[in-house]
Amino acid sequence: MNEIEILKEKIKKEKIRITLIIILGGIIECFVLVAGLYMYTASRATIDKPIIYLYPEQEIEVSAKLGREDLLTCTYPKYESNGWKVLAKPNGDLVDLKTGRNLYSLYWEGKNSKAYTGKFEEGFVISGEDTASFLEEKLEMLGLNEREAEEFIVYWLPQLEKNKYNYIRFQTMEEIEKAMPLNIEPKPDTIIRVMMEWKGLNKKIEVKEQKLETPERKGFVAVEWGGTEIH
Repeated sequence: MNEIEILKEKIKKEKIRITLIIILGGIIECFVLVAGLYMYTASRATIDKPIIYLYPEQEIEVSAKLGREDLLTCTYPKYESNGWKVLAKPNGDLVDLKTGRNLYSLYWEGKNSKAYTGKFEEGFVISGEDTASFLEEKLEMLGLNEREAEEFIVYWLPQLEKNKYNYIRFQTMEEIEKAMPLNIEPKPDTIIRVMMEWKGLNKKIEVKEQKLETPERKGFVAVEWGGTEIH
């Protein structure tokens, strides 16, 4: 092989090396982009529209505090460092002691700190068209009255019934407390916290049916409901 042929061979190898570097760089760039999009989506996962109702036996001043202020993304009335302070009435009406505004609930939204594995071991799989009747039944079992259940349903129904199927699970009190502790003073006799997690499905899957317990509403009752979509 003469010097010209040797030079051509070197040039050919160099071109191949450069081409491989460009291809590898493109693959890495795509991976970083996809990973970034995944992280962006995960960071946007929220616990949506938890609202808190208070039903004391007599008109009293009540303080409500959330244990993970760092996770809050939106509140109304505006959440202060010492929590909400309201005048609560037996019929559920509230008066914000800071502004004097009449309310019927306390609202918060926050980042979802729970990690999901993608395995659905227990819960319910319901067709989109059966969502309303399913929620009516299960929310009553979980202790919500008709007004609370209606507000829950009209918020979530548009998102759920458009799916062919939905996987739905209600978090345990231990899970809810771990994700966002709630401290109310004076302490209610009954605390009901309903947090639904769900995911839209294209086809039906089999899961173990979740067992639900019905609390007894007695004395000073505090109720909270919310939910989160599994991404």
